[in-house]
Amino acid sequence: MQLADFDFELPDDRIALRPAVPRDAARLLCVERAGGFADMRVADLPDLLRAGDALVFNDTRVIPARLFGIRDRDGQTCAVEATLHQRLDAARWTAFMRPGKRLKPGDRVVFGEHSDRACALTSLTATVAAKGEGGEVTLAFDLAGPDLDLAIAGNGMMPLPPYIAAKRGEDEQDRLDYQTVYARVDGSVAAPTAGLHFTPDLLRRLAEHGVSSHFVTLHVGAGTFLPVKVERIAEHRMHAEFGEVGADVADALNRIRAKGGRIICVGTTSLRLLESATDDDGVIRPYASSTSIFITPGYRFRAADGLMTNFHLPKSTLFMLTSAFSGLETMRRAYAHAIASGYRFYSYGDASLLWRVD
Repeated sequence: MQLADFDFELPDDRIALRPAVPRDAARLLCVERAGGFADMRVADLPDLLRAGDALVFNDTRVIPARLFGIRDRDGQTCAVEATLHQRLDAARWTAFMRPGKRLKPGDRVVFGEHSDRACALTSLTATVAAKGEGGEVTLAFDLAGPDLDLAIAGNGMMPLPPYIAAKRGEDEQDRLDYQTVYARVDGSVAAPTAGLHFTPDLLRRLAEHGVSSHFVTLHVGAGTFLPVKVERIAEHRMHAEFGEVGADVADALNRIRAKGGRIICVGTTSLRLLESATDDDGVIRPYASSTSIFITPGYRFRAADGLMTNFHLPKSTLFMLTSAFSGLETMRRAYAHAIASGYRFYSYGDASLLWRVD
């Protein structure tokens, strides 16, 4: 398939710059298997699911992974910006940096406060250890472990998606808004945005309705924002992201499926991870590894029956995934309906509820 197959026109005013308040007041487009649409609210979700169904959430926690600093090479300096992508070990991260072409191995970079009066808590220093073919830079920080985590938290900004950051600056409200209420494990540089719609009250009402909640962890990398640059989508390569499905979660989901319950993934991240953890025979296994799974039309889904997800960018890997899940023509019509009906798009936007088409 060609990249142009996944293109569509989106008016600029459809891009949400702030989330709905309260979170579950966001609109929810229910895309029925027969091809019809129903305009609902996220708060209506308990009425749309059955007792015995299971929701699978990604409990990763977003870190303030956007860093600004100064590159120093032989006394020559320039301003740089880094978006951390994936942690390699206690002291090293891969990152996307601007201007990346002006960096080379051995360069020293000081993030945050870099005056003579800077102290360890107001500055963060790293060495450019390597440059990758895909534009990634490996940063070896002078700090490691919890000390590095604290320094990143003190110097970094929330990594708002480019289509929001280009229109307004990050502020303190984003530190709350760009985080799910059930976030638990630090490590993501982008939010699993479908989960942003859930509130403690909605989770309680789902439980009372007999819908169980299960948590997996996929640390979302900055590669989720990178555009697809090849015309033949089969040539695109995804960046790897680390994920974990616990043995207790795998066992619980297998039991639910055996009893006829449906598995509904909240977000493309939990779906990609669950599919990575599922064998060809449909059994979900414990999983703790990186995944670079790229799901496009023609993929045979093994674990997920339903998917709750936001509305995605044209020509993005996420729109390709939803097209694989519910059918390309169905998704084209659904997005046309959403645009005509005033739905809000992207990370802070509204949501859709999709069902797998076999």
